[in-house]
Amino acid sequence: MSHIPLEHLSRRERQIMEIVYARGRVSAAEVQEALHEAPGYSAVRSALRLLEKKGLLTHRRDGAKYIFEPKVPGARAGESALRRVIATFFPNAALDAVQTILSDQDLRLDDDEIARIEKMIGEAKKRGAK
Repeated sequence: MSHIPLEHLSRRERQIMEIVYARGRVSAAEVQEALHEAPGYSAVRSALRLLEKKGLLTHRRDGAKYIFEPKVPGARAGESALRRVIATFFPNAALDAVQTILSDQDLRLDDDEIARIEKMIGEAKKRGAK
């Protein structure tokens, strides 16, 4: 089966995918431990297998247990998720999202990060980004 977008997953499936992306590779027991109000071990294994059928995960054996990994790289999945967040919450798209990031006191960008952002903006200008 081909890759299914994350927004078409159930809440529990999205939670599991967040755990997988955060850790990179996980066993069913690790997912169960990380889930809030976790279902039983068998239910977690079933959910992981279903996510694999949906094309989101792959697995390999490690001794007696299966280790699950994302099939779609985290950066690519993150780009897709970020586009959805921007379209949903920021009416002027990227401009409002960037303004929020730059003005958020909790993020506290350091001088190096600001310099890197300025460099990215310069490169985007050279490419004629719109």
